[in-house]
Amino acid sequence: MANRINVNSEELKDRLVAINRTTKVTKGGRTFTFAAIVVVGDGNGVIGYGLGKAGEVSAAIAKGVEAAKKNLVKVPVLKGTVPHEMSAHYGGAEVILLPASEGTGVVAGGAMRAVLDSVGIKNVLAKSKGSSNPHNLVKATIAALSNMRDARTIAAQRGISVEKVFRG
Repeated sequence: MANRINVNSEELKDRLVAINRTTKVTKGGRTFTFAAIVVVGDGNGVIGYGLGKAGEVSAAIAKGVEAAKKNLVKVPVLKGTVPHEMSAHYGGAEVILLPASEGTGVVAGGAMRAVLDSVGIKNVLAKSKGSSNPHNLVKATIAALSNMRDARTIAAQRGISVEKVFRG
């Protein structure tokens, strides 16, 4: 991921994306373990994801939240939507994010919706192609968001004014 940041833990809200139960059969019986993928965000352009595994659901979620807090990135949010079109893929999952006008809402499926809501995006059109595996969808969505750049960033990289970015 691009730019890692530090944020106050009280501002972050966690959201459970998926829980997976696995079973190990031993001669003593079945042992169940749980894997939880969690996204955390402050609703203002900061997002992170984490995976937690444990023998109980609540412990797995807690581990996922701690892992997500160590994996935060800052993404540009422009007037409640994304600055421009972007697509990304991770594994077999491919996502496409398109900016939307005010009042559209978050048009996205399960795992993508959790990421986009946590980051603070209110209006976006999103499409998931390929695999619907929540792990890969979350990673692809965060990759697409972290590769986005706003006009100020582009102007700073090129060493020109923000007005010149739009004039060409």
